[in-house]
Amino acid sequence: MRQVKSVRRKSAPKDKDGQASIEAYLAKVPKGSRAAFDELRAAIRSAVPRVAVETISYRIPAFKVDMVLVWFAAFANHCSLFPTASVIAKFKAELRDYSTSKGTLHFALDQPIPVALVKRIVKARVAEVAGKKRR
Repeated sequence: MRQVKSVRRKSAPKDKDGQASIEAYLAKVPKGSRAAFDELRAAIRSAVPRVAVETISYRIPAFKVDMVLVWFAAFANHCSLFPTASVIAKFKAELRDYSTSKGTLHFALDQPIPVALVKRIVKARVAEVAGKKRR
């Protein structure tokens, strides 16, 4: 019989009460990523509805209204926006100069955050979610 090792997963940053929190996540953002992350976060915040709540989902920050609209994160060498694969596909031509994967957009720290593009992407995701709710 084969034994399965348990895998210890990293948990989301916790506040002093043990709850996953934005503040705890922000405290752990790498110093070199902080300016780009703050700019990305501000661009996203300006594009989501005012009623959107910032939360932790899948161990990273996200904005949600009933369901998650977009996720975003800071890493040592880049910041990422996770607007889902369908939104990335819609902006494929505009994203050719950026590193992307199926549902992720990476922003190098040595380049400015394309704020106008981020806002358009986030608004497209908000519209997509609104369309799903109407069905």
